[in-house]
Amino acid sequence: MNIIIGNDHAGVHIKKALIYFFNEKKIECKNVGCDSEESVDYPDFAHPVAKEIDQQKYDIGILICGSGNGVAMTANKYPSVRAALCWDEEIASLSRKHNNANILCLPARYISQQKALKIVKTFINESFEGERHERRINKI
Repeated sequence: MNIIIGNDHAGVHIKKALIYFFNEKKIECKNVGCDSEESVDYPDFAHPVAKEIDQQKYDIGILICGSGNGVAMTANKYPSVRAALCWDEEIASLSRKHNNANILCLPARYISQQKALKIVKTFINESFEGERHERRINKI
């Protein structure tokens, strides 16, 4: 599994915790996010992640901004991207099982690092169920 991760200034601390986890688990992770809390524009970091996922260069993308909405809206402009805003494990699980989400969007201002890690673990370990959900995906 390989992962690409991007974030704005609100997501720096969560991203660093996630990269530490990925390194510990020997999961390949490319960081295209910012590393400073100085204000930046989230689309500048969401586009590179979404582009790489759209081109199937990475298995999973993770995007982090203050609410998670801005990065989700940006990422979902790409044809092959299904970015899901998740704030708990159940939503992350369903986004993979039912929607075949390939980018996880996290709301940094509303979840802790520990919660983010639980959500990410759920997201990367879940798989698409297919069947009736495939029909729905094809209608998007």
